[in-house]
Amino acid sequence: MAAILLDLDGTLTDPQIGITRSIRHALEALKLPVPSEQALISFIGPPLLEAFHDLVGDATLAQRCVDHYRDRFGTIGLYENEVFPGVPEMLDQLLAVGHRLYLATSKPHVFASRILDHFGLTSRFAAIYGSELDGTRTRKADLIAHLLAKEGIGGEPAVMIGDREHDVHGASANNLPAIGVLYGYGSRAELEAAGATAFVASPAEIPAIAGMMLRDRVEFSALA
Repeated sequence: MAAILLDLDGTLTDPQIGITRSIRHALEALKLPVPSEQALISFIGPPLLEAFHDLVGDATLAQRCVDHYRDRFGTIGLYENEVFPGVPEMLDQLLAVGHRLYLATSKPHVFASRILDHFGLTSRFAAIYGSELDGTRTRKADLIAHLLAKEGIGGEPAVMIGDREHDVHGASANNLPAIGVLYGYGSRAELEAAGATAFVASPAEIPAIAGMMLRDRVEFSALA
């Protein structure tokens, strides 16, 4: 049995419409310039406050942006979302061979839980881990460390699966290999530079790749 940590945005669901519309809402509410749609898409993955700070260049203003963003996202935006084709089947395949699944997202736990409930995915996860609304554990490394400690995952094989460099760096900081998702919002170049161990072009490829990587870790541990 192994632990598989999965990101949410860009890995299990496609949140582009809800996130970009909520960012636009926040900027317009504060009468700030709205960048191009491609620039708005770059918000998918990084911690939200950090992304707003990079955009507006001021910590206080960035927090106000987050507040306006959540006003819309918490009521409308989180449902402007869809599950990537093949994700439920992929999760079921991982469960069928005995793996335990954990959600590991920088998105606030309260929103992540509602999204999984909305799409009927909650029962497939042993636990759901996300950040707190006050900014606690928005860094993926901190979130993964917290998850591993709370779940008592130490010597057993585990892997992180996500679509952005933050997922890979977070895994590396906790001595986990990472599978880079190419159907999400991070490029192969971004994921390679971050140190992803393997790559998948669709959810259907995840069970085989994850199984291979986890077997390799078991065999390495046996030889060490």
